[in-house]
Amino acid sequence: MSSDIQNLVQTRRVFYIPGYDPIHPRRYRELYRTEGQLQAEISGYDLHLSPKQGDGYYGWQVDTTINDTDVHADVEVLVWSDIVRDSMANSIPATYWQLIRTAWTYITTGTLWRLMQLRKGPVIAALYPVGMLLVQLLLACLVFYVVGSIVAKVVLMVEEAIFGPVALWSRWFEETLIASLVGASLAFYLTLRWFKAKDAKFFAYYLMHDYAYSAKTRGANSSELEARMKTFQSTIATALDSCVDEVLVVGHSSGAHLGVSILSDLIREHGVPDNGPKLSFLSLGQVVPMVSFLPKAYRLRADLQFLSTQPNITWVDVTAPGDGCAFALCDPVSVSGVATSDKRWPLVLSATFTQTLSPKRWKELRWKFFRLHFQYMCAFDRPRDYDYFQITAGPQTLRDRYAGRGPSKSRIDHAVSKYTSVAP
Repeated sequence: MSSDIQNLVQTRRVFYIPGYDPIHPRRYRELYRTEGQLQAEISGYDLHLSPKQGDGYYGWQVDTTINDTDVHADVEVLVWSDIVRDSMANSIPATYWQLIRTAWTYITTGTLWRLMQLRKGPVIAALYPVGMLLVQLLLACLVFYVVGSIVAKVVLMVEEAIFGPVALWSRWFEETLIASLVGASLAFYLTLRWFKAKDAKFFAYYLMHDYAYSAKTRGANSSELEARMKTFQSTIATALDSCVDEVLVVGHSSGAHLGVSILSDLIREHGVPDNGPKLSFLSLGQVVPMVSFLPKAYRLRADLQFLSTQPNITWVDVTAPGDGCAFALCDPVSVSGVATSDKRWPLVLSATFTQTLSPKRWKELRWKFFRLHFQYMCAFDRPRDYDYFQITAGPQTLRDRYAGRGPSKSRIDHAVSKYTSVAP
């Protein structure tokens, strides 16, 4: 760590942008509290949380003592979970229509093929809800057939017992058909309803809504999301006018590409004060190509190109090959085909789960794909230079922490996207 006291951070504002998540932001506070305390015990520093003071978004305060330096951080979650919940409020038939429309968009535009040239993990994750929903539909059809057959046999037996064989043949077809269709249809519907009710285990509907959200507009942002991002931008701009040492924006998963656009607009419209807080951006587990590779993602591609050239911000992108839901070590600017000769960001780093987690811990988490996607905000029992809690509440700015650090040698930093234009 730097010994230059002039560069030490004592106060920080942190803005966390979640991914496509309908859950209340208290989940992130509890994650920060439990994992932060664990990381502090492992790494030998003090970390304490307290309730948020004042107005604003949901958040909390963090006080740490690291290397004999006291640091205070105010953390806020930039909430868009209400927009997510509204986008997920679809019936079962509407979700299957989403499946068809989303698959059609990614396949016919050639985007799926391009994504497969990056990392297989997130592509498999994207195909998972399609496959799982189709399996659920097939099982429901099987239930339809079985229940229909059973009902038909029962009706046949009842008819024969009451009316005899002669009456049976005269009445069988109509009554049996109606009864079997009603019973089978009800069983079909209840089967699909059961799968949807259990989606907290299957994640099929959740992931389908996630991928469909951007595919619906072929990469453009909805007007509702744009309005919310404008509000976020204003909040961060106000923080840059305050007396803190660093303003750190953290974007996780889908929140990473929102952060790119929010910060690009902020710099274009407000700039970064020369004598104000340092502005930093930490993108974690990003899935930028899922959006930037779509044909109408002009806004995101332009923002990626712009932010990558800015000298008054520090942008570090952290992923890990062990995270099957992220485009690990894929430079989001370069693979989107918008890198210029002036590009300086992001610094692409690996959290190297297989090395920063002990063999025992890695064995416990290896097949918990969704848990691993959140590991960036959790404790590592063999930490290296990536420590989420020291970054968000420690005495160094993001730039100082990684000063002189080179990017991961295994990164992918060449153009892959079919669509590279930054304007319609």
